[in-house]
Amino acid sequence: MNQSLQTVKNEIKKVLRGKDSVIDMVLCTLLAKGHILLEDIPGVGKTTLAVALSKTLSMDYKRMQFTPDVLPSDILGFQMYDKDAGSFHFVSGAIFCNLFLADEINRTSPKTQSALLEVMEERKVTIEGKSMTLPNPFFVIATQNPIGASGTQKLPDSQLDRFFVRLSIGYPDRTSATEILMGKSSEQIDSVQSVLTIDELLFMQEQTEKVFVDESLYGYIVDLVEKTRTTDYLSQGISPRGSIAILKMAKAYAYYNNRNFLVPDDILAVFYSVTNHRLVLSTKAKAEGLSDYDVVEALLSQIPLPKLSR
Repeated sequence: MNQSLQTVKNEIKKVLRGKDSVIDMVLCTLLAKGHILLEDIPGVGKTTLAVALSKTLSMDYKRMQFTPDVLPSDILGFQMYDKDAGSFHFVSGAIFCNLFLADEINRTSPKTQSALLEVMEERKVTIEGKSMTLPNPFFVIATQNPIGASGTQKLPDSQLDRFFVRLSIGYPDRTSATEILMGKSSEQIDSVQSVLTIDELLFMQEQTEKVFVDESLYGYIVDLVEKTRTTDYLSQGISPRGSIAILKMAKAYAYYNNRNFLVPDDILAVFYSVTNHRLVLSTKAKAEGLSDYDVVEALLSQIPLPKLSR
C-alpha cells in the first residue's frame, strides 16, 4: 500500500474503528477525483469520516445540513446589490471549498438537490450566466438515511450517477463498539493530524491517471458492463459514465496498492462500490429474493478473466 496514504488511513482509523475497507474505497475515490455517497442509518460515523478526512488532507471543509428549507442559493451563492458601489457583487455559497459535506441530502427538495449537478460534474458554479471555478481539489461527500425514512426525497438517477461510489459504513464489530464506549474513537477527532498537503494529493491524482491499462482490460470492463445491460435480473444496467468510473476507480485502487499498472483484481475490487447505486433490480430478481450484491457477484463470475498481453 502507498505509504503516504497508509498514514492518512491510520489517522482516520483513530476515529472510525473497524472500517478499513470503507476507508480504502473513500481514499481511492479521492485519487480518482470522484464523489462519494454514504448511505446508512444515523450515528454510525458518516460525518466523523468526512471531518477526519478533511483534517488529514489539509482541505478546506464545509458542512451543510440539508433540510426542506435549504435553497440552491445557500449552496451555490447569489448576486447581492451594493447600494454604495451601485453594483452587484457575488456572495459565495457553502460549495466553495475543497471538501463539501452534504449531510442528509435526501431530506431537502429535488430543486436543491439538483443544484449540485453542475458542480459535481464540471466543478464550477454558474450564477446569472457567470461561471466560477471551484477550488482544486474539490469533492462532495453526501450522506443520506435509508429511503424509507420519513420525510426523505429520493435522489434521481441522474444525480446518483454523479457519485463514483455508494458506500455503507454499517455497525461496528464488538471490539470496535467497546472501544467507542471507552472513548477511544469519536471523542478523539481533535487528535487527527494533517499528514498530507493538497499539493501532494494533486500529485497523487496525476500519478493515478498515468496507471497503465492493458488493452484487454478495457475489453474486460466493456464485457462486464454489457452483461449488466442484458441480464434478466436487472432492468437498468451500467451507463457509459458508470464504465468510466469503474476504470478510474480501478486505476486508483492499483495506485493505492503501490502499482503503476492495472490487473483484473483491481476492477473486481471496486466494481460493486461503483455500480450498486447505478443498477435497478428487475421484478424477477426481487421475486427470487436476490440483492444487488447477489446479482453483481453472479455477473462477475460469468465473465472470464482476460489474459494480459504484457
